[in-house]
Amino acid sequence: MAAPVPPEEFPILESVIKFVARILILIVVWCTRMGISSHAERDHIRNRLTVLKKDRGEYIKPSDVNSLYQAVVKQVTKLNEVRDDDTNCNNRLDTTLADVFSLLSLFYMTIGKTRDAPAVYCQIASMRQILRHMDESAVYNESDLAPFRRRLAELRQIVQHEGKQANALTKLLERQLNECESIVRRLEESLSVLSVELIPIHERLVTLRRQLVALAAKEGSHVAELKPIKEELRKIDSKRVDGKFLGPGGIVPASQAICSSLLEECFEIVQEIKAQEDSKYVDGSLRPIYDRLSGLRAELESLVLTHRWTLRETDLWNYSSALQDIDKMRVDGKFLDSEGGRPPGQYILLYLLRRCYGLIYRLLSSSEPVSEELMPIANKLSTVKKCLNEVLKYGGTFSARDLYPYQLALFQIDSMRKDGKFVGPEGTVPEGQGVVMAHLNECHELLEMLKESLEGSDADEDDEDEDEEFDDENDDDENDVDVEGGSTRVRDGASERDDVEDDDDDYESFSPPPDSEDYDDDDLEEEGTGGP
Repeated sequence: MAAPVPPEEFPILESVIKFVARILILIVVWCTRMGISSHAERDHIRNRLTVLKKDRGEYIKPSDVNSLYQAVVKQVTKLNEVRDDDTNCNNRLDTTLADVFSLLSLFYMTIGKTRDAPAVYCQIASMRQILRHMDESAVYNESDLAPFRRRLAELRQIVQHEGKQANALTKLLERQLNECESIVRRLEESLSVLSVELIPIHERLVTLRRQLVALAAKEGSHVAELKPIKEELRKIDSKRVDGKFLGPGGIVPASQAICSSLLEECFEIVQEIKAQEDSKYVDGSLRPIYDRLSGLRAELESLVLTHRWTLRETDLWNYSSALQDIDKMRVDGKFLDSEGGRPPGQYILLYLLRRCYGLIYRLLSSSEPVSEELMPIANKLSTVKKCLNEVLKYGGTFSARDLYPYQLALFQIDSMRKDGKFVGPEGTVPEGQGVVMAHLNECHELLEMLKESLEGSDADEDDEDEDEEFDDENDDDENDVDVEGGSTRVRDGASERDDVEDDDDDYESFSPPPDSEDYDDDDLEEEGTGGP
């Protein structure tokens, strides 16, 4: 249950609620198809945010987002003044602020300001959710924690750089970063007790467990896929003596409980998968949750493939809110039925829930620092660059005509610039100019490389043609000499008939075979004595 709001925090809460109303009004301006009545302005913002996906005709204005952000920061400054640093409460003000900051953070990512401190908030929140689930499941290894550690260090650098301008927000973000880092340290400490001999076994068991829960979430028969996993689990189990793993010399390494409990849990999941095949997957009471999570996972996996063209970062708010609502349905980490029991299928639901959290974090991490106004241009350049790279990589026969579509596309994009910059509909300069220009320059470089290779191949062909012409000329010269000589001999023979008749060698070269019926002696005599 949420803690009560102290009296000194009531004015701040009222101001934050007004910001919710302002954001709702801003959404109405963007999406002219829908309206919000006065009583709806007090509704929780996550219940109204779906309008963002219904009309993409209006771009989000950075000035509107920035003005809201500055107003919220003022309220956070007041909150820091009335609240101690060590205060760790979660009242209505905290939840409302979390909602507002999450949405503003997604807005900052939408307008391309991914390296600004406000955009860090939703990434930290997503990481915190994943780390909490990892802590709860106790299924992780060192390689899983390393990316979180690196990403937290990167986000801390962004926050510290921004701290020079907005101390109130820096304080809030550093508090959240510290919470995430404390979870990571706790997870690392739990792995540090593993002995060297058991680390390979633990890592393999973590991998096998993930394969099992992924298998359990799939529909259909899993007999063929389950068999090798069961055999490997039995091999690992056979290494135990009296229920314990042994090290070199028969010693019993420390941290037996971690590996043994993980092994037993894998066997439990195997049995649950077998039972699911008989009972057709999850229990009926959990079926609505399963269907909802399966649908969310399918949509998020589709966004991972198409996010460059279809995703507006604020769309992730709907998915995040839906997952949090489902997560809050758990009691002591389990989903309950109407009678308070714990029906089978818990592993499947938890796997789907964590999978969705992971996909949201992946989408947030892959967001480029490009405003949605420039995103169509960036996507087009990315496609052109990919095509040019493929042509350059695989080569083949192509002509200058084949390069014309790429030249035309780059010319069209170049013509959109004003004074060297891409300008928005209202004359603003959207974020992401450097990224887009880098793509554009790279495309031009690739095109020039293809032109050079084309000119080189044309030069080689010209050299070959010249060589062939030179050979043909030599052959023609030789033929001319023979003809001229032959003509001379004919003319000489015509002028001196007696010599020609007596010259047997000359006639041998022109005479037909002895058995030929084509010529007779009279014809031969006439041909030999004919004048020129």
